Amino acid sequence: MYVAVKGGERAIDNAHAWLAEERRGDPAVPALSIAQIREQMALAVNRVMAEGSLYDPDLAALAIKQARGDLIEAVFLIRAYRTTLPRLTASRPVDTGAMAVDRRVSATFKDLPGGQVLGPTFDYTHRLLDFALMAEGPSDTPSTPPVAESGPVAQRVPHVTSFLNRDGLIEAATPSDITPPDLTREPMELPATRPLRLQALTRGDEGFVLSMAYSTQRGYGRTHAFVGELRIGMVPVKVEIPELGFAVEIGEVELTECETVNQFKGSKTEPPQFTRGYGLVFGQSERKAIAMSLVDRALRWEELGEDFTGAPAQDEEFVLMHCDNIQATGFLEHIKLPHYVDFQAELELVRRLRTEAQAMQEAAE
Repeated sequence: MYVAVKGGERAIDNAHAWLAEERRGDPAVPALSIAQIREQMALAVNRVMAEGSLYDPDLAALAIKQARGDLIEAVFLIRAYRTTLPRLTASRPVDTGAMAVDRRVSATFKDLPGGQVLGPTFDYTHRLLDFALMAEGPSDTPSTPPVAESGPVAQRVPHVTSFLNRDGLIEAATPSDITPPDLTREPMELPATRPLRLQALTRGDEGFVLSMAYSTQRGYGRTHAFVGELRIGMVPVKVEIPELGFAVEIGEVELTECETVNQFKGSKTEPPQFTRGYGLVFGQSERKAIAMSLVDRALRWEELGEDFTGAPAQDEEFVLMHCDNIQATGFLEHIKLPHYVDFQAELELVRRLRTEAQAMQEAAE
């Protein structure tokens, strides 16, 4: 047994050394720096921060490099590191109305106070490979500066849903002073409150949340939504200092926020009106934020008095227990680890069953 253990350790050490070689790649090619990943692979960095529940672009870039570009493995690394960090305090709820927006669009109103800001987006690009990006050197940088939008909109920008809210056409937002449970420190319990569901969705796997949102658009959940507003930008983070008696800004984070407007025919207690779906994600992650808002609305069927149609996106247990890619990866990949004893037991069972079946067949003959 001792020899087997030592042999296993040696094999694992060799596997780690080989992994380091594969991670580095061809030594003739310059190594990627953390700054390069942070600045030039920002969307991947944003996803790792969102699903890892830790806002730190440098650490997210490091995790991507260490994981060889495997974003789920990078999320795992970030979450593991996050558990080592002390909880010093809790910040005040961020005010997204004070966001310095880089991008702000609405599919419901053309003319908005503050205007529509297209910002950096793939929406209007041709899906053609740009071989100029393969060239090394300064040709990879834009040759001409942007003509119109040159920076974030700094003034306070009201939310689109506030316009509908003034006329009573959309359900009123109901802020609460109750501190929601922290999913990163407490196990999730079902049924979950909406704040807890939103936490699970914002750190859920983007692909899973996207597929659930797509299913609602195809009819599995009857959610026909309009993007009331999608905004991306920097938001200040403030902390209350008891000794001072006021809040102090300690930094800022980039957020993507999406509010969807959804049809609602009314119920016994509520008149016909529009209802809300909501998504908020670290960084520029608009696909995730939109998908999250659609799934959020689908999960609200019970509180709105709607019928449960059996759609997967309406099933709280199905969505929340399967959206976490770290839990899913751990359960999936554990089957590749040694299961020798279990398999031998299964093997003996199958052999015994075959022997019994053959004996019965021979007796029948």
